Amino acid sequence: MTDKPILTIGTRGSPLALAQTHETKHRLAAAWPELAPDGAVAIQVINTTGDMVQNRPLAEIGGKGLFTKELDESMLEGRIQLAVHSMKDVPTVLPDGIVLPCVLPREDVRDAFISLTAKSLADLPAGAVIGSSSLRRGAQILHRRPDLKVVNFRGNVQTRLRKLEEKVVDATLLAMAGLNRLGLAHHASGAISPDDMLPAVAQGAIGITCRADDQDSLRFLSALNHPETMTRITAERAFLTRLDGSCRTPIAALAELEGETLRFRGLIVSLDGKIVHATERSGPAADAAAMGTDAAAMGTDAAEELIGRAGPGFFDAIKG
Repeated sequence: MTDKPILTIGTRGSPLALAQTHETKHRLAAAWPELAPDGAVAIQVINTTGDMVQNRPLAEIGGKGLFTKELDESMLEGRIQLAVHSMKDVPTVLPDGIVLPCVLPREDVRDAFISLTAKSLADLPAGAVIGSSSLRRGAQILHRRPDLKVVNFRGNVQTRLRKLEEKVVDATLLAMAGLNRLGLAHHASGAISPDDMLPAVAQGAIGITCRADDQDSLRFLSALNHPETMTRITAERAFLTRLDGSCRTPIAALAELEGETLRFRGLIVSLDGKIVHATERSGPAADAAAMGTDAAAMGTDAAEELIGRAGPGFFDAIKG
């Protein structure tokens, strides 16, 4: 037992955020003996704007930074040393003084289809209502099933499952990774193949940030970083960065390492699902250090292609 924590980890207070933070704490304790005793690593729950404002779509209240802003502020003020995030919630541009040196091994990237009455999206009757807070999911649903109705559906995993049981909607979609980490995968009617619904950028990955000048935290996190996951999300986040993506833009991407090859798929969708522009890249997966740059270049190049194909009006319509 230590009298004062060596590290304090900041996190949102949802069950999923806490599960991801405890996973991080356990990995730190396993990697560093000084972090193993009780009290060596503390966890501080920090409420974010995105958690507190639940009655409006994310696109209306500012997008992804709403889940990280208060954690970033606490870190820069020295109240916490680390912050654990679902990577799909992390803006592609971090605040000055904060870095992302570590991601944990990526979980299942797929979206889960959840319904009490249907086994898949195809099984839903015309006019069925699907609840989702994700424009990416909503647009891809409407592309495949324009006869369905998509409504805003926010809250943590447990809240959304409860609303489904109360028949507020006929179906919803959640990340398989979150269900797996919470031991709730049995609620999924089925997992949707990325071939049918491309996931969010960095879906299934946990990222850990710290201050750029915090050498102790950087040393601790160096033992936890998973190079393959970092390579994959680097390509996806570069794609998102070039497209100036946010929660107001239906953008999807997935990078996969297949043997010695890095395969990248990306797409943009109009809000009504009627227009989809998709692209794919693949290239040799050299050593992990080199792939950081190569992966980013692949994602950026894919984005440039879609920008050229879609034209500026496409993005103006989405953001307007």
